[in-house]
Amino acid sequence: MISRIFYPQEEKGIELMMDFELTEENRIFRDAIREFARKEIAPLVDQAEETGVFPRQLFRKMGEQGFLCPRYPLELGGGGGDKVTECILVEELNRINSGIGAALMAQAGLATQPLYRYGSDAQKEKFLVPAIKGEKIGSFALTEPNVGSDAASLQTRAVRDGDSYVINGTKMFITNGPICDYVIVAASTNPAKKAEGISLFIVEKGTPGFQVSKKLNKVGNRSAETAELVFEDCRIPAENMIGTSEGRGFNQIADTLLSGRITYGARCTGTAQAAYELTVQYAKERVQFGKPIIQFQNTRFKLAEMATYIDIMRSYTHRVARMYDHGINVRKEASMVKLFTAETLQTILSYSMQIHGGYGYMMEYPIQRHWRDGRLYTVTEGTSEIQRLVIGKELGL
Repeated sequence: MISRIFYPQEEKGIELMMDFELTEENRIFRDAIREFARKEIAPLVDQAEETGVFPRQLFRKMGEQGFLCPRYPLELGGGGGDKVTECILVEELNRINSGIGAALMAQAGLATQPLYRYGSDAQKEKFLVPAIKGEKIGSFALTEPNVGSDAASLQTRAVRDGDSYVINGTKMFITNGPICDYVIVAASTNPAKKAEGISLFIVEKGTPGFQVSKKLNKVGNRSAETAELVFEDCRIPAENMIGTSEGRGFNQIADTLLSGRITYGARCTGTAQAAYELTVQYAKERVQFGKPIIQFQNTRFKLAEMATYIDIMRSYTHRVARMYDHGINVRKEASMVKLFTAETLQTILSYSMQIHGGYGYMMEYPIQRHWRDGRLYTVTEGTSEIQRLVIGKELGL
């Protein structure tokens, strides 16, 4: 079914419009989550940004309505949607606030997909279903202080001891780390095997030896709580390993990150859309040389270019999401989505800041927040450099 997606501006003539194949369910969901974000999330942004404290009530509120994890089946408490539905969710959240969007996005993907795809029935019942409903907050711990892009070299260890595993190590930059009820931890059970020796484990809050060593103070995405996590002789039940045998974690991670790279296309698009809307509004109001700056050709050219980029970002993200839903191998395309949208966003944000001039650099103008938030996107969940490596490999270069 062909539908038109409108992002209305204050006056007719400066609106983004595109044709795209959305199902009726996609369109209904888009309208519902947009309204929810406007009413329930937008009023919380200023306080969350100022305090660096995520409004936790959103997990339950969104879970109750099937918004939190819209891609999982209805019988598990999800929305029964597809990957495009998840992309719609992420775009709408990031139009409002990147930090809040990051925390909720982590719940919908990183902290739940390994459980959904590879978890046992018992793990799904204990962790996944409550997470989908917003009753438990999850996080995903891969990055370490000395290990980033080279995930196969992670230093966290998990040693089997009877009916338990004992975990030792430190994880860094973990979204939802300070507030999580459980964390999925990547650890090596056989360091000699590198990637083939990695497994994923579920560690619950309150487990002896597991602590949030510090909450991190970030330049942007301040309303998403991020932490360094430490595991010291942290003993967990052996049944908390995800998968039927050791050494399957690296493939589980790769699968999870592939999905997340598509989702990141929507995250970049949402932030770009927000920046565009703010810049159009400012350009109408700012008067120089006797007329609003939107009437100057240079400004209009930049805005036209921004609108073009956003249309392409959204279209390509949705296209690859559809491919993913149909079971097509999109390892190359997912990295292309992440690379293109994250890098293009930097151009859009640069244009937005330039049009705002000195006011854009003032904290009371919201465009600076999107600028700070969006800078992270070329780094997290696979740097742009890693995406180029993946794309080159898939092209046989």
